[in-house]
Amino acid sequence: MKPNFDLTLMLARIEQAVKPFPKAAMFELAERGYNSLFEQLISCIVSIRTFDETTIPVSLKLFEVARTPQEILQLSPENLAQILFGSSYPEQKAYTMLGIAKTAIEEYGGKLPADFEKLTAMKGVGPKCANLALGVAAGQAAISVDIHVHRVVNRWGFVETNQPEKTLKQLEAKVPIAQWIDINRLLMPFGKHICTGNLPKCSTCPVLEFCEQVGVTKHR
Repeated sequence: MKPNFDLTLMLARIEQAVKPFPKAAMFELAERGYNSLFEQLISCIVSIRTFDETTIPVSLKLFEVARTPQEILQLSPENLAQILFGSSYPEQKAYTMLGIAKTAIEEYGGKLPADFEKLTAMKGVGPKCANLALGVAAGQAAISVDIHVHRVVNRWGFVETNQPEKTLKQLEAKVPIAQWIDINRLLMPFGKHICTGNLPKCSTCPVLEFCEQVGVTKHR
């Protein structure tokens, strides 16, 4: 990590740089009013191994039919998978969603608990989705690490890990809690449109002076 590394300044610059680009899917859906913990968690399930360009319309299609655990359980696995078509593994995601909805009703009175351990105890819910849903819907301090966040912070030299789960732990130890939710909100579009996996736009990057460019061999 460079000695002049200043995360607060970097996030401020990145916020300006990503304004022309679409927001990360969960934040976009929340702004459209789909901001309950259940809706956010279900949308994150949709997003797994799926581009935001697909996640948002598929989530909107689902929410036209069902927005609550009770409404999800009115759908058969086949019907739900059909609605989820376009996202990856729609059949598997359908069963995951039905399981989440069933647990919400049978164990929590129809309302998901805003609790990381209880959310991740449900089949198919990993740390990324639990933290993202808690951060966006419940306002809890939470860091969500997707492929973009993982790549960006390792490229900066801010962390040195080979797995998103390990990146999450290091970020939780190094990032001030007040900035936790901004990590995914800002670094996801930054990693998708500027600090890309192949040929990152280093020549116009707003935080190049702070970046170690770990692993970068070619750039734009």
